[in-house]
Formats: sequence, structure tokens, C-alpha cells
Amino acid sequence: MALPILFLLLLSISFTESNLTVDYYKNTCPDFQRIVRETVTLKQSAQPATAAGTLRVFFHDCMVEGCDASILIASNNFNVAERDAEINHSLSGDAFDLVTRAKTALELTCPGIVSCADILAEAARDLVTMSGGPYYKVRLGRKDGLVSKASRVEGNLARANQTMDSIINLFAAKGFTVQEMVALTGAHTIGFSHCKEFTDRLFHYSKTTPTDPELHPKLAEGLKRTCANFTTDTTMSAFNDVITPGKFDNVYYQNLKRGLGLLSSDNALVKDPRTRPLVELYSTNQAAFFKAFAHAMEKVSIHEIKTGHKGEVRRRCDAFNSLSA
Repeated sequence: MALPILFLLLLSISFTESNLTVDYYKNTCPDFQRIVRETVTLKQSAQPATAAGTLRVFFHDCMVEGCDASILIASNNFNVAERDAEINHSLSGDAFDLVTRAKTALELTCPGIVSCADILAEAARDLVTMSGGPYYKVRLGRKDGLVSKASRVEGNLARANQTMDSIINLFAAKGFTVQEMVALTGAHTIGFSHCKEFTDRLFHYSKTTPTDPELHPKLAEGLKRTCANFTTDTTMSAFNDVITPGKFDNVYYQNLKRGLGLLSSDNALVKDPRTRPLVELYSTNQAAFFKAFAHAMEKVSIHEIKTGHKGEVRRRCDAFNSLSA
């Protein structure tokens, strides 16, 4: 009896993922990809930080109970949603605006057909490619989730001050290997981090050594000036990749070996024996990084997806179709 039960279990797992196809909207919304691409192009041209911001929103969505656009839900009097969890306070407003614009255009063309989760996944891929990164296939057909609670976020997303053991374990619990984790962290090749995420390395590293000695001295001095008033101006930030901040490339890994990694977790990648060989590989072989990143993103994009009755196609990306959802 065990074999048939196992077969049914495997069948149910593969069936969920098999509902997703690259041409899911071929007949119901044939202009889907064009509309998303045009919306992405306009937004990125106007606001170059959109690429990194959207990629981060996508990742924060997928790592908390799957890629179901739950991160897009706005809080109301009855519910504190994911986007209002402390770790999500710094998420990009441009990313939310991008999805809203794409959804509005799609609703005018093919109302009630395209999920917000699919828009976010497609837009993230388009922005990676537009920034110079690899192209990868995005399978479509996700439904939008029916739950979004800030209380469920903590522990699902890595923090800058976590140990490498903790980060590896967090990713492993979600089915991701060390290699996939290191490749995904390469997304730090674009975008920025707020000063509060790394000022301990500048001002409070230890009682005897205020500044982390592994941080490049010139970078440390520049960051101290940038972040001098970070406690009163919480918007102060610095590029994750100080050499090519707007280009999706492998320079991020090269920076780690020079003491130019911004976050403690970045620096830990080049120190830990489990991750250093991958940093070495990706720093010298951009093709290897791109291949690994594309594979890992395809895997992230189908993480705990919702299909069928487990989700819905929202009319608005920031609200459930029903208040009781």
C-alpha cells in the first residue's frame, strides 16, 4: 500500500508545478508579455532603482509562504499585512507602483485573467535581463494568495547580521542548496542597502575596534560620511556594489575579495569555507554565475506556488477580492 500512496504524493507535487507553463496566457491574454515588458521598460527608464527594488520584493514574497503576491497586500483595520513587517519597511515603492501599472494595463486588455503573482515574477525577470543579467524562463499560471500576515514573516528572510550557519540553514529548510543561496545573493550586484543594515561594521564592530578591519579602509571612510546622520535620516543608503551599482554582473563577487562587501552577510560569504569556493568561481566566471543565478531564480519562482482553489486572480494587487479572505 505504501507504493501507491507515495505515487499519489509525487503526482500531487508534480501536478501543481505542471499547471505552470511559459505560454499560459497564449489564448486568454496573448499580449501579457508585451504589456509587462513595455511597463517595465518605461518604469526602469524613469526610475533606475526599480530593477533592484522589484527583485527584492519578488524574493521577499516568495520566501514567505511562496510566490503568491502576498507581499503586495495593503494592511487594513482588520489585518496587518506582510509588507508592514519590520524587515519589509524598506521595500521599494517603485516596485509596488510597477506592478500596479502593469495590472491596470492588463485589466483593461484582459480583465480578471492575469494574477499579480505572475506579473511580479515576469517583471523581475525582465528587469534582471534589462540590467545586463541572464534571461531565464518564467513559467506562468500562479494564483494570488489568500493570506498576508506580518506575523508570518520573521524567520523566513535572512538578515544582514545573521551567521552563515543560520543563513545556510534558513535556505536549506526551504529546499535551497548552498550553491543556490550564494548565486541568489549575487542579486546584490544591483541596488542599495540602508545605513542601519551595516553601521555596526562602521561604528560598533567591537569595544576596542569600532570599524570592521576587514572592510576596505577607503570604503569605510566613505560610508562613515554617508551614514553620519543615519539615526535621524533613515533614508540614508549606499550601493551594494560600489563599482558597477546599476549593472547586473559578477563584480559583486570580485568586490567581496577586496573588502568591498557592504553587509556582514556579504563579507561572510568570502570567509566561510562552504561558500568561498563559489565566490571564487563566480568572481572569475560570469557565465557560471549567470547560469547558476538563472537556475536558482527559476526554482525560487515556483516555490510554494498557489494554483486552483488555493488562490485567486485579484482584481487589485493590493487587496483580496473578498474581505473574508
